[in-house]
Amino acid sequence: MKITLARLSTKNLATLAQRILSNIQSGKYPVITNHPLTATLQTSYASYDLVYTKQIYSGKGKEVAKADQERDVTYSNLKAFLNGYRKLPSAPNSQLAADLYGVFKTFGLNLNRLSYSSQTAQMKKLIEMLELPENKQKITDLSLDPGFAEMKTKHDVFELLFADQAEANADLRNMTSASAIRQDLEKNLKTYLNLLTAMKSVSGWELLYSDTNELVKAARNSEHETPKDQPS
Repeated sequence: MKITLARLSTKNLATLAQRILSNIQSGKYPVITNHPLTATLQTSYASYDLVYTKQIYSGKGKEVAKADQERDVTYSNLKAFLNGYRKLPSAPNSQLAADLYGVFKTFGLNLNRLSYSSQTAQMKKLIEMLELPENKQKITDLSLDPGFAEMKTKHDVFELLFADQAEANADLRNMTSASAIRQDLEKNLKTYLNLLTAMKSVSGWELLYSDTNELVKAARNSEHETPKDQPS
């Protein structure tokens, strides 16, 4: 019963362990019923099954990126309006637009090109400045209250999602690594297979050994049929 468990893909290792456990629990082999090694194998497989397909990160990246893009759009639109309006001296309140554009300029005109964290920090300061009474009045006079409110809302939504992503990623990194759990399962599977090999000539163990050997052969052959994947 020869097999290099470390060479099995994550999926094929799980399949082999699951099939072996199903075989043990079938009731066909009295010699292995209630054997302490089977409980150990079941425990290590259960742990492996929980994490072997998990992603390294939370999977919230697309959601966060979308929220950032929506935040960028509202920021860019408001900035573009002020920039264009301030260039029309004959237009009513063009000086107010120039003043507010100056506030944008203070914190950088390309916040949408910064990293998430840097943009968030600068956007927070920009919003705080725009919410000062004198600037808030200018926003109202230019009928920009809805646009400003939308920018704030999009920024708040992004911050919540980004914080949620950071927390989820931290939780995943704090989990016992999948590689360590895999090693534990491999060790217990190897011990079990060695037990069956040692007992294969003993009365009552022959059928269990023979049937398990077929499962091992199937797992070994599966590596030639599908690309090897790596544990996460």
